[in-house]
Amino acid sequence: MATIRKRQDKWQVQVRRTGSQSFSKSFTRKSDAQIWARRMEANADTCNFGPDPASLYKITFGDLMQRYLEEVTPRKKGGAIEAIVVRALQRHKIASLCLAELTPERLSKYRDERLETVQGSTVVRQFVIFQHILKIAKVEWNIPLPNNPAAMIQKPPQNRPRKRRLNPGDYESLLNASRQSKAWHIWPLIDLAIETGMRRGELLKATWDDLDLQGRKLTLRDTKNGDDRTIPLTRKAVEVLAVLPRTSERIFPVTPVAVRQAWERLRNRAGLRDLNFHDLRHEAISRFFEMGLSVPEVALISGHKDYRMLARYTHLRADDVVGKLD
Repeated sequence: MATIRKRQDKWQVQVRRTGSQSFSKSFTRKSDAQIWARRMEANADTCNFGPDPASLYKITFGDLMQRYLEEVTPRKKGGAIEAIVVRALQRHKIASLCLAELTPERLSKYRDERLETVQGSTVVRQFVIFQHILKIAKVEWNIPLPNNPAAMIQKPPQNRPRKRRLNPGDYESLLNASRQSKAWHIWPLIDLAIETGMRRGELLKATWDDLDLQGRKLTLRDTKNGDDRTIPLTRKAVEVLAVLPRTSERIFPVTPVAVRQAWERLRNRAGLRDLNFHDLRHEAISRFFEMGLSVPEVALISGHKDYRMLARYTHLRADDVVGKLD
């Protein structure tokens, strides 16, 4: 119900609903106060004002993570990978904090603790998720958060972009290690990543219907930048794809987790613990430039809309360039 009181030269309105927040505002004229009160009461009848701020002591950050995991993550590109990250965050003690305790100071402490064991870029990615969870909670779930504490703290500097490429002998080491792997998919994925520059997620989403072996083309649907992309295939890529079993709609009917685990086991056996799967994309794009492809041609394959993003991929080896100087 609405209460209107005269306070000195102002009319103060307070609108309250049982189990909800109260709202108040002051007006010079009583008629304006009455109009605002009626409008706020009507809003309260049609859409709940939300839980009382006291509920911030009853809801944990982990509760928000779980709801986010169930309602938001499945709708996102890369949701499978994000789900892995969110589940890992749920196991951290910060998930047990009630929302009233989730202050910038607590999050700053979390940031500093994490930086002792992981890189700055990892912490930044986690805080991107934190910020989105809290934004969704406030805007869409009507949780009475006074602010977004994750947006208020200073983020650590991100690491310089990786420039790791395959060194002489790395490919052979991976090949030898793959012979001990029971994961049939891992070596074809490695070869295709090097031959096409496709991201791991793109490789796992690719379907047989979008593959044209005769025309040496593979169309990727709804890629990272939101567009479809048709990739021209090298002869080796065609050879790899031609012998794969067609047991599913997808070319690689495996999960991101299975690929990550198989890759980590393989690279460790090969003695290449510093090599990430995404480094294979860097290797591929660098090779495209070494072949003499232009920036627009490489962008057609890689999917980069901003040509400036390709600058870090053009770290050509001096031995490959010296012959062109004569």
